[in-house]
Amino acid sequence: MVKTAKTASAAAETGEAWHSLDIEKSLRVLDSDRNTGLTNEQVKERLHKYGSNELEETAGRNSWDILLDQFKNIMLLMLIGVAFVSGFLDIVKLQQGDLKPGEVPFKDTIAILLIVILNGVLGYLQESRAEKALAALKKMSSPKVRIVRDRRTLEVSAKELVPGDIMLLEAGVQVAADGRLIEESNLQIREAALTGEAHAVEKEADLHLGEDTPLGDRINLVFQGTEVVQGRAKVLVTNTGMKTELGRIAEMLQSVESEPTPLQQRMSQLGNVLVTGSLVLVAVVILVGLIRTGWNFATFISLVEVSLSMAVAVVPEGLPAVITVTLALGTQRMVRRNALIRKLPAVETLGSVTTICSDKTGTLTQNKMVVQQVATVKQKFQVTGEGYTPEGEFILEGKSVNANHYPELQTLLLACVECNDAELQCEANNAPGSNGGNWKILGDPTEGALLTLAGKGNFQKENLNQQMPRVGEIPFSSERKRMSVIVKDESESLIENSANFILFCKGSPELILQRCTYYLEGWQNAELTENQRQEVLEKNNQMAGKGLRVLGFAYKPMDNKPSGELNEDQLEQGLVWLGLVGMLDAPRPEVRDAVAKCKNAGIRPVMITGDHQLTARAIAHDLGIAKEGDRVLTGQELQKISQQELEQEVDQVSIYARVAPEHKLRIVQALQNRGKFVAMTGDGVNDAPALKQADIGIAMGITGTDVSKEASDMVLLDDNFATIVAATEEGRVVYTNIRRFIKYILGSNIGEVLTIAAAPIILPMGGVPLTPLQILWMNLVTDGVPALALAVEPAEPNVMKRPPFNPRESIFARGLGWYMVRIGVIFAILTIILMEWAFTHAQGYGDPDRWKTMVFTTLCLAQMGHAIAIRSNTQLTIELNPMTNPYVWGAVILTTILQLMLIYVPPLRAFFGTQVLDFGELMICLGFSMLMFVWIELEKLFIRWFGKTRS
Repeated sequence: MVKTAKTASAAAETGEAWHSLDIEKSLRVLDSDRNTGLTNEQVKERLHKYGSNELEETAGRNSWDILLDQFKNIMLLMLIGVAFVSGFLDIVKLQQGDLKPGEVPFKDTIAILLIVILNGVLGYLQESRAEKALAALKKMSSPKVRIVRDRRTLEVSAKELVPGDIMLLEAGVQVAADGRLIEESNLQIREAALTGEAHAVEKEADLHLGEDTPLGDRINLVFQGTEVVQGRAKVLVTNTGMKTELGRIAEMLQSVESEPTPLQQRMSQLGNVLVTGSLVLVAVVILVGLIRTGWNFATFISLVEVSLSMAVAVVPEGLPAVITVTLALGTQRMVRRNALIRKLPAVETLGSVTTICSDKTGTLTQNKMVVQQVATVKQKFQVTGEGYTPEGEFILEGKSVNANHYPELQTLLLACVECNDAELQCEANNAPGSNGGNWKILGDPTEGALLTLAGKGNFQKENLNQQMPRVGEIPFSSERKRMSVIVKDESESLIENSANFILFCKGSPELILQRCTYYLEGWQNAELTENQRQEVLEKNNQMAGKGLRVLGFAYKPMDNKPSGELNEDQLEQGLVWLGLVGMLDAPRPEVRDAVAKCKNAGIRPVMITGDHQLTARAIAHDLGIAKEGDRVLTGQELQKISQQELEQEVDQVSIYARVAPEHKLRIVQALQNRGKFVAMTGDGVNDAPALKQADIGIAMGITGTDVSKEASDMVLLDDNFATIVAATEEGRVVYTNIRRFIKYILGSNIGEVLTIAAAPIILPMGGVPLTPLQILWMNLVTDGVPALALAVEPAEPNVMKRPPFNPRESIFARGLGWYMVRIGVIFAILTIILMEWAFTHAQGYGDPDRWKTMVFTTLCLAQMGHAIAIRSNTQLTIELNPMTNPYVWGAVILTTILQLMLIYVPPLRAFFGTQVLDFGELMICLGFSMLMFVWIELEKLFIRWFGKTRS
């Protein structure tokens, strides 16, 4: 007894190899009885030992943690420091009476703190979505379950289940725990939520399997969260709570830590560089200023004011808002292309993807079984058409033929309709480009494919049911692997030389062929020879080798309907062989082009599926994902190799078949460890950990579970692989535009900083040319508004004809850093030249602060020329179509008007501390500003000329 208890504990806690034990041994291990169940005392002990049958949740970040994290950003911390120093200086001025007439104290401090709070709130709103994937997992537990305990049948809450309980299942219920089948009758369970495959799995109790059997093939087990489609069963509960397959997925889900996106990493790098550079520059300016003028408190305060302006100028306050708006605009464009973005940074991240790991069913394929081939003894027909639409052709030796001209094919199509319990229905569809209706299947997808095949030969079930009513049936079962029906032939014309009754049979080709004595040749029965049997089996193997699901068909004319209970051993003998039907979940027609586009763009597609390796290989070859001879790695093989060995394989393997949840997670991790940037698709619960681990998790919107959607970054509204490629293109466009406006904003900011830094050196008695409030205006309005317009710049022609840029590249890579420094220096040189002239001019004019307004205006207007010129790195502005992005011109005009209002509208002039400029001064500012535009255009001509001379 002690030994049994130890064994039970070990087996129950590991949850392994129940499929490899027979029924009686499983009952002994868990000390249970198939008829009486557990006693109440055993239940209490096991509840205490194993806990409730619930998923456990680890604590995550609360709202306060998320909010506080926003203010750990180094740029925001520097702004907070600037705000407090500015406030301290205002206090000193108030005490000493140094405030100028009309000057409002603390307005810079208040403005800076408002910007800090705004940026913090924006970041909080992006990150504050609670993790809901585990909550969605919890919903998958059935609230009530029927069990046997203490010789009684009870209905209890699912959370009260313990290992050893005897659970009763029937059609329509959700399985509440993992278990070993004790007995079953015609049991089929849909395990799509767990394995990702749509077909219901036929379960068998009386067998035990090898320990390395993949999850999808463990047909003697049932799993929590799956659905009983038909039949009934008695189940020994083996694992509950976090020890179930669902629990293991929840554990993996919680163990996956979210990494910062490339954009977040780049912004963090940018902040570090800007703040470090700013502090160094502040130190240099103060030190040089003190050396030149000597120490005194007034000079020090003046230099600190310069430093504050420089610090505010360095931080691109408008950048977070511009990036957020840009990403939001990207999400809107993606929605129009059937991709719903759940997390904003995912928009840009998509542009960095190097590998797309895609599920097969429904994403690469139509999730609709479609007949591809029909083979009689003498002929082999190819069948065209898509989905469940009953339109297509029968191709024989390269030519389209009429099915009614071939008796063998015609009779086989009749069998497809009569030996069938599904229904093919048409729903009206008035969408543009539709063919007038959407066809769907009620019932088994395989039987739906047979009805569609028959429809292509003009055989409709509603008509045939009247001409050939069903009068008897021997149903399909997992033991028989075939189905037979008896119909009364009242058609008098569909089958020549027909009897009063006909038996139609479909199922496993090998088993049906064993019961056939004849085959149909024309309208006559011919004896089936041994050679012909071998030929049929060879055709079956060839079709199965191509990944097709193959069914065999036969029929038997009968003069009389059998009386009493139907005897299958007597009726299903002496059958007439009709032929083989091979079907496949056909690829989506648009996916081939999408795969080719992926490869042209340097993105590698990889198929990861729970389906059989032959089927996976056939689809992958057809779509161009893999080529002949490429290796297929199965779940069994994955189980046997280490993570290091897998990392050596992932670059060569493009097809993974029969995989389990942990396999998908391992594949994604292996690819990431090889430096790949991975997008992973999925729809089932089993996919959630891999979706969360991937750089971009992509859930299916139509077939996807709530769990997969909550774990994802993006949801496909049409479950289509081609949509991923379209979204990737949008991601590349967004990243290009983000780089464009970062160049624009930071090039201008560097110019501002250098101008401010030069002022106390060149004009020691001139003071600060720009106040923090004016700099905030420049960074938020004259930088921000044109930057938003640049964010909607259309895609470049080669956007999907080049490899993805390294997702781990620096924000300053590919010349961006050098561009910002170069343009910033030119900005500063032009403004400093103006500043010297304006200072002298202002002294002679009798208004000593007038030069500051001219510097302020020149910097703002120069940014307008910069915005117009930066739209393209190589094309001159005159060569660009202004209507491809009219928003840039609109933003330039609007911002120029706003800038002029700060000079000529009295309340704004008073608030921002500007002076009225006369027409001549304004034209001088405009002239210097135009030089910035001219410089950038000349750079393009130089690059173009230099490129030609080098080539």
